[in-house]
Amino acid sequence: MCELLGMSANVPTDICFSFAGLMNRGGRTGPHRDGWGIAFYEDQGCRMFHDPRPSCDSEIARLVREYPIKSCTVISHIRRANRGRVALENTHPFSRELWGRPWVFAHNGQLKGIKRKTLDFYQPMGTTDSEHAFCWILDRIRARYPRPPRRDGALMALVAELAAELNSLGVFNMLLSDGRFLWCHCSTHLAWLTRCAPFGAATLIDEDMNVDFSKETTPNDVVTVIATRPLTRDEAWIVMNPGDMVVFRDGRPVG
Repeated sequence: MCELLGMSANVPTDICFSFAGLMNRGGRTGPHRDGWGIAFYEDQGCRMFHDPRPSCDSEIARLVREYPIKSCTVISHIRRANRGRVALENTHPFSRELWGRPWVFAHNGQLKGIKRKTLDFYQPMGTTDSEHAFCWILDRIRARYPRPPRRDGALMALVAELAAELNSLGVFNMLLSDGRFLWCHCSTHLAWLTRCAPFGAATLIDEDMNVDFSKETTPNDVVTVIATRPLTRDEAWIVMNPGDMVVFRDGRPVG
């Protein structure tokens, strides 16, 4: 299956260290050779990179790894194709507009019968079950709330309801964001950790690379990283249970 990587932070932060570990899993230390992508929220926009080539061999991935793009919310994905050919249009994460905001989605798993769910406003550009699921989610949100709901809790409840329905179709590990919140739904494998003061050092599992975060941060920084499997060998990752959803804002869980 594919692998996911996400980040939520209270200050613009680069994800170079974690992305280096994910990049190696895209064909070097893992079998996910069928493309990769990453989305960085910046102010009211979203900077995105996609490549159907393996991330371990991608010059674009090398640029992302070495160029410290700073963001408070990041979603990334490395693909092992099971539905839809290896092609740029089938490369996660996917993006659509809702309420004047860019929404970004990445998925790991298979959803049997998802294409029997009808779509109204949003339509896929590729052939994956994942993109169809994303369009369906946004259709349902748009139908319930033509304008942003006044209470964030109402949106949280609806996304949780939709994720549970999709989870009943198979495997639905998901990262979803509107630039404010980062929704993380676990069907089989998803883990997260929060880095905050006092910061320490961390070593990647997939590469001989170490960072002392106490030298890279301020005492007020809060950064949460979410991944399909833990990326570091010396930090305490929280492994989510099947069916769990955690929502992050500014690096902290809010639901």
